[in-house]
Amino acid sequence: MKKTAIILGASGLTGSIVLEKLLNDERYETIKLFSRSTIENLPSKVIQFTGNLLELKSFKPDFTADEVYCCIGTTAKKTPDKTVYKAIDYGIPVAAAKLSKENNIETYCVVSAIGANANSSIFYNKIKGEMERDVLSEKIENTYILQPSIIEGKRKEQRLGEKIGLVILIILQPLFFGKLKKYSITEAEHIAQAMINLANSTSKTQIITSEKIKQIAINKN
Repeated sequence: MKKTAIILGASGLTGSIVLEKLLNDERYETIKLFSRSTIENLPSKVIQFTGNLLELKSFKPDFTADEVYCCIGTTAKKTPDKTVYKAIDYGIPVAAAKLSKENNIETYCVVSAIGANANSSIFYNKIKGEMERDVLSEKIENTYILQPSIIEGKRKEQRLGEKIGLVILIILQPLFFGKLKKYSITEAEHIAQAMINLANSTSKTQIITSEKIKQIAINKN
């Protein structure tokens, strides 16, 4: 039986790759996108729902699927207001998890970040940690939280901080082994493929650290 998938953040780097892969995956009959604006020139396999994602609960009647791929995220540069930042990076993924639970969606995949810790004194890490904690509290049967390091890929917008970080990490890559391996660059392609592989597996692993993302991605079903 073919499946229906929901993608949040399909216009972003990782989400756009998830969308491309699902479009070419015969296991999926319908792909639902929830976003602020529509994406042009998509096939009829895609159904788009537009509106304010900060009020995701208003989409509840249409928020039905077999799987949810949450690739939502912002940056301090794009969203300097910390209240709004939290509403996006914490609020949307948690609201999506709540809707998934309420609508009996059994598989939920979300992109978090390395260093996520609800008790951290670092704002970014704390928000991600709180998001992970509250997503897991919904007890969705198959919950997968991916914790990439700096994400590499071709973005529509240029992020200077990430570009500098990538250059530094590329230089330091040979030094990343053992416990430091988790700080290696994470390719968006691998994150997207790992999410899809996990959603179509029998794995019950809930937290996928950065060093394991590539391994799961290349072991295609």
